[in-house]
Formats: sequence, structure tokens, C-alpha cells
Amino acid sequence: MIAKIDKNKVRQKRHGRVRNLLSGTPERPRLNVYRSNKHIYAQLIDDTAQITLASASTKDAEFKGESGSNVEAAKEVGTLIANRAKDKGFEKVVFDRGGYLYHGRVKALADAARENGLDF
Repeated sequence: MIAKIDKNKVRQKRHGRVRNLLSGTPERPRLNVYRSNKHIYAQLIDDTAQITLASASTKDAEFKGESGSNVEAAKEVGTLIANRAKDKGFEKVVFDRGGYLYHGRVKALADAARENGLDF
């Protein structure tokens, strides 16, 4: 019998390898992305103090899209997180794609964040 591959475990392993190389600081927090089947989430994290500085998701009250699982929703979340980061005084961040491929919703979120003033 062939063992079933758990995609999430493979993603978590990949994310662990990436996380060994990057870390958020108080001056340059980590922009973390989590993508589920129905929603997409983004957080600004200071790893030295282990706190979340700002967050945005398709579950927020400010989110105006119909669906939380498409590229347009990811663009809107990217805009929300960029605006919240600028309100807190952050312009430079470290991008953490969460072990996901830089494609589709993850790329759309990153591009929208860049267009709205975040530098990474």
C-alpha cells in the first residue's frame, strides 16, 4: 500500500526551512501569510518580542469581498495589511510566504502590499 502524502505536513516542513533563514525585528517585522481553502490571513510579527503587531484577513469587518478564497480577496487583504502597517509606522518588512509557492493568492497579496507602500 502506498502512503498518502499530507500536503500540509510537507508545507510545514518547507516553512520550517524558510523560517530558519528569516526573522522579524522591531524595525522590520515579518509579514506572514497563511492560506486556507476558504480564507487568507496576513500578520506582521515581531519575532524578538514574539508579538503580532498588525493583522488582516478575509474574516475582518473591513473586508468587502464576496469570497475569501480568490485572487481579488488576496489583493484586498494585501491592501489592508499594508495600510495597517503604515499606520503603525512600518514601511520595510520581511516577507514570509508560509511555505506556499509564490504564485496565485500569495503573489497577489504580496503585490498588493508592495503597491500600497510596503517594501520587501
